[in-house]
Amino acid sequence: MNKFQKVPQHVAIIMDGNGRWAQQRSLPRGAGHKAGVTTLRSTVQHCIRREIKVLTVFAFSSENWSRPRHEVDLLMELFLTALRSEVDDLHRNNVRLTFIGNREGFPDKLIKLISSSESKTETNTGLKLVIAANYGGRWEITRACQQIAEAVRQGQLQSAEIDENLMSQYLAFPGIPEPDLLIRTGGEQRISNYLLWHCAYSELYFTDLLWPDFDDTALDTALSWFENRQRRFGRTSEQVGQ
Repeated sequence: MNKFQKVPQHVAIIMDGNGRWAQQRSLPRGAGHKAGVTTLRSTVQHCIRREIKVLTVFAFSSENWSRPRHEVDLLMELFLTALRSEVDDLHRNNVRLTFIGNREGFPDKLIKLISSSESKTETNTGLKLVIAANYGGRWEITRACQQIAEAVRQGQLQSAEIDENLMSQYLAFPGIPEPDLLIRTGGEQRISNYLLWHCAYSELYFTDLLWPDFDDTALDTALSWFENRQRRFGRTSEQVGQ
């Protein structure tokens, strides 16, 4: 039985701190990224227990390509290895896997594995796990504007039809509720070009815990904090309480 009366439908996480976690232990940065995969596996399981419907995680930003080449190569290889090892277990747990971001920058074998993982789990009805990879919020909004402009040019749309609802249809989450709760680990207090449109009204929760140390108890702490938030969406406290 879920211990929380008010659970966010959609939780988004910026998984920050893998490299610092490794450095604190005199380990190579790659060890931190591998530990981060283990934490993600545990987080997925706990979100299932807590009856959260959507979990979106920031796995690789469009800015991460500027990291040292050897670290980028390691991340790509880890991405491949993690997908191969985890997709069957996700499927058994009725998790639907979806990826958002620009796939064109990835190696062909990774692109094929992403597509096959999505296809394998597309009929699952449990937790929806969204992986933001080679993703940036500005890229997403720019791409949507380009697509809308092209639709207008071809006469498929009139400019007067463009509103927030239409814009949302061209973004990464058509039909998915926007994140209720955004969690960032690692001590930084910014959203780093992540889900810029979608997090307009998300509750923002920051923790100093490094991502590999973010366990089930830490997630429950964030959920407890969320449960005590009053979400007003522009209204007054009195209106919400009515």
